[in-house]
Amino acid sequence: MLMPLHPSTGTTAREVWTCRGVVLGLLVLAATLHLVYMINDCPLDLAPDEAHYWDWSRHLDWSYYSKGPLVAWLIRGSCAVFGPLSQALTGNLMLAVRLPAVVCGMLLLLSLYVLTALVHGSERLALGVVAIALTLPPIAAGSSLMTIDAPYTCCWGWALVAGYHAIFRRAWWGWPLAGLLVGLGTLAKYTMVLWIPSVGLFLLATPAYRFWLRRPGFWIMSCLAGLCCLPILFWNIQNNWVTLRHVNTLATGHTQTLIHWNGPLVFLGGQALLLLGVWFVIWVAAMIAHRPWRESEPGLKYLWWLSAPMFVNFLLFSFKNGGGEINWPVTAYLSGLVLAAGWLVQQFQQPRTWARLLLFRSVIGVCVAGLLVVFFMYESQKLRFILVPLAGKATEAQPCPLRRVDPTCRLRGWRTLAQEVDRVRAEERLREGAEPVVAGMGWSLPGELGFYCEGHPQVYSIGLIHGDRHSQYDLWHPNPTDDPEHFRGRTFVIVGGLTPTIRAAFAEVEPLRWVIHREDGHPIVQWPILIARGFRGFPVPQGGQRSY
Repeated sequence: MLMPLHPSTGTTAREVWTCRGVVLGLLVLAATLHLVYMINDCPLDLAPDEAHYWDWSRHLDWSYYSKGPLVAWLIRGSCAVFGPLSQALTGNLMLAVRLPAVVCGMLLLLSLYVLTALVHGSERLALGVVAIALTLPPIAAGSSLMTIDAPYTCCWGWALVAGYHAIFRRAWWGWPLAGLLVGLGTLAKYTMVLWIPSVGLFLLATPAYRFWLRRPGFWIMSCLAGLCCLPILFWNIQNNWVTLRHVNTLATGHTQTLIHWNGPLVFLGGQALLLLGVWFVIWVAAMIAHRPWRESEPGLKYLWWLSAPMFVNFLLFSFKNGGGEINWPVTAYLSGLVLAAGWLVQQFQQPRTWARLLLFRSVIGVCVAGLLVVFFMYESQKLRFILVPLAGKATEAQPCPLRRVDPTCRLRGWRTLAQEVDRVRAEERLREGAEPVVAGMGWSLPGELGFYCEGHPQVYSIGLIHGDRHSQYDLWHPNPTDDPEHFRGRTFVIVGGLTPTIRAAFAEVEPLRWVIHREDGHPIVQWPILIARGFRGFPVPQGGQRSY
């Protein structure tokens, strides 16, 4: 799918293959570094999202409460094939869980290379785009953590390539391939569906290519994408459309406030932070410079229309949800990066020496800053001499102050917690001769405990009894909140605080035990563990049935 350079570039075939060889070397090197990091006593445990999706993979289904099934399918397949190797190399399934993210990350970078070569006709520039992408923290995180964004962004990137071939090269296979990629990406993250209206807007706004809307290719693509989504549709029909209500809540916010006037400011600030400031400014400048009502090059218009609608969509929703999650519009920056790279080349050709020098230094500076942030993501413990003074001393109100300045604390200590839970489980087995029920007071706990505890027990979420959000755990049966008869009289090991509801649900409750995970003497995270005996059942909400 790699295309030869435009004759106007004057690039020789040898230079083309040199660029391709270098980019292949960069991709192999990046993948190797990710794998070596994971194998060599990786300090970062599975993130709660990763562990949650791993738990999904133990219960294969056509879809799930909040997302499509692709992430669970990929994890299940990887664990089936590479699980024994992962156990041998790391002592658990972490490597197998994260391996699909490494593959998706490398495929995403390759798609950016191909797209840049197609649109700009320069594989040297395409190599530069890959080099820049490797310094971007979102790309690095997506190539290491097995969340829905890994397959989602990979599918978006290759859909861009397939769509370009279909529209501009008139390749018949481009339309169905794009449809399959969009459908597959939607099985990972629902916002993938925005790819089709974005392409439709490009065709509608570009008279020379508007005829495609009257041809079968565009509609074949749309139908194939829709067919791929049938598993999600069928699953939701069987489960009272819980996903629709969940997505609606995310999009419109959890509060009753009609409009968050500061939402766009929060959103824009988050996006600037995500792209390290400079790249966000460059992206905005490129989007303004190549706005389609002024731009004459169709390929650049294509990049613009596959970027702007995604960004504007979440900008508008920020009035309702207060800003949303920082990663939501991430695919806006894929074609946006390719567009910005061409804009940068144009700026470097400007006659004003001081402006070129300033821009060059800014780009070099932000690339170095990006590499430092990536290093911090992976090895934040080596920067504790800076972080500890910034975090301040531990207090009763803030017992783990490092969590305020080190986001990776969220991925630390789960093995420590699991070891203590295993010790308590062993005590209860000796005492009662039966395996206790393990539960967490929130949706993020069961996956971590199930993954790291000995024997991978099924762990339950009882977060609904104190107002935690709904999750997939509420749909699996039996569970303690909806099916108390299956657990009546059992002993529970609960990770979470003691509440009046929990005390009333058990005949006997022991005092809390605290698990504190420390690194270099610094408290990173702590959890309370509760042993409760003689389960009676939790109160049923008013109305007699829980609403999902």
